Amino acid sequence: MGRTQESLRLLEEKERKILQMGGEQAVARHKAKGKLTARERMDLLFDPGTFRELDMFASHRCSNFGMDQVEIPADGVITGHGYVNGRPLFAFAQDFTAMAGSLGEMHAAKICKVMDLAEKAGCPVVGLNDSGGARIQEGVDSLSGYGQVFRRNALLSGVIPQISAIMGSAAGGAVYSPAMTDFIFMVKNTSHMFITGPAVIKAVLGEEVSMEELGGAMTHNTKSGVAHFACENDADCIEQIRQMLAFLPSNNLEEPPVVASGDDRDRLIPDLNTLIPDSPNAAYDMKELIGHIVDDGYFFEPHEHFAPNIIVAFARLNGRPVGIVANQPQVLAGCLDINASSKASRFIRFCDAFNIPLLTIADVPGYLPGTEQEWAGIITHGSKLLWAYSEATVPKLLLAVRKDYGGAYVAMNAKDLGNDMAFAWPTAEIAVMGADGAANIIYRRQIETAADPAAERQRCKQQYEELFANPYCAAARGQVDAVIEPAQTRRRLIDALEILCTKRELRPAKKHGNIPL
Repeated sequence: MGRTQESLRLLEEKERKILQMGGEQAVARHKAKGKLTARERMDLLFDPGTFRELDMFASHRCSNFGMDQVEIPADGVITGHGYVNGRPLFAFAQDFTAMAGSLGEMHAAKICKVMDLAEKAGCPVVGLNDSGGARIQEGVDSLSGYGQVFRRNALLSGVIPQISAIMGSAAGGAVYSPAMTDFIFMVKNTSHMFITGPAVIKAVLGEEVSMEELGGAMTHNTKSGVAHFACENDADCIEQIRQMLAFLPSNNLEEPPVVASGDDRDRLIPDLNTLIPDSPNAAYDMKELIGHIVDDGYFFEPHEHFAPNIIVAFARLNGRPVGIVANQPQVLAGCLDINASSKASRFIRFCDAFNIPLLTIADVPGYLPGTEQEWAGIITHGSKLLWAYSEATVPKLLLAVRKDYGGAYVAMNAKDLGNDMAFAWPTAEIAVMGADGAANIIYRRQIETAADPAAERQRCKQQYEELFANPYCAAARGQVDAVIEPAQTRRRLIDALEILCTKRELRPAKKHGNIPL
């Protein structure tokens, strides 16, 4: 055998060994938990045949605790690039079968390399996380590796989309990088995130809690809001990542991708004329409204299970991606609270960073009252929404459909925060407060001294409604640009979006603002 053939044989042998990952038994244990391997995940993420691996032969150089005798295939993480939906992407997938996917010096260096390349190429980066955490044997080198990843997460934020999937364990320092990315996907029953695990909590605090209760997918999707998606399995998780990427530009200098739609841009929607209940206190499903107006009734909803009193979603109008923020009257009457404000604010800032126009649909009676909200800081957290809308320079559309009261009216993308075009249905009520409360304040003395206080209160309430419980006062002041028939909503929004697609807005030069966190 000649030298060239021997070199090729050696390459093939090394590749074959690395492709076996942690070995047959480790892979079998991994798959027995209902999980795909890191390599299977990468194959699903990328368009068939497009993935190109980098740093396959990376190897640690730790000699402590007998590590000089330990081989870790690909140092526990698969990295590379390829195409998703025909568009370029960089990604890494931690391999739990290889020393629990623990992060050491070279493991971190591989992740940092694909992040750097993604920045240079202007491509999104996806991280498929499944790791036991820091590689203890490497000591401070492991901690340094985490720090290098964290710094890149911050520097690349708002430059390229960063998406994380938790597809197994993420504990301690391993949770912070995903938390610094734009969106987190988790898999039900097999993925967990926490700073300290159940054993530590029991030892320190005496509390007993399961891994699922402490940091499972539904815990972080419903209680903490740390995660944005709860997926059924690994394949579903990766398919949802692919769906999200289809809405996003590759970087902050690009426009989001326009996709040809078979949905008529001028489609009338007669059902919207009867969607709003006659009773101002009756609920309806805002998702039904959204489904009527967007292309093909399809929208993609992050944070579906967290703060459901507000909806955030990606959709398309005549093929153009938009970010939708809408109150949900079915939950807390659509009131704004701490969680809803934080959820919507972060979504708005993401859309603004990546040139995705914003559509706000308002049906909001106000901020949620109560000592719990006040003591937890609703003033600070609620003001995030004011900040996010004021800061955003993308086209900003407003559709007021029913209640739009008080400070919450302003917070839901009012003209004074820089809204570009505001539409209202005839059912919209744009006022400082509802008629009941207003009548009790404005006409209190008149009601108290009336011969029939109940009848007088009703008469005063009706008088207030005629003056303010409609969109026309706001329209008279230019706060609403057009009062429209609900059936024409889709065509009016598309017209506005298309005329504003060349919008440019300059802001004062500064290092950065100090958002109320």
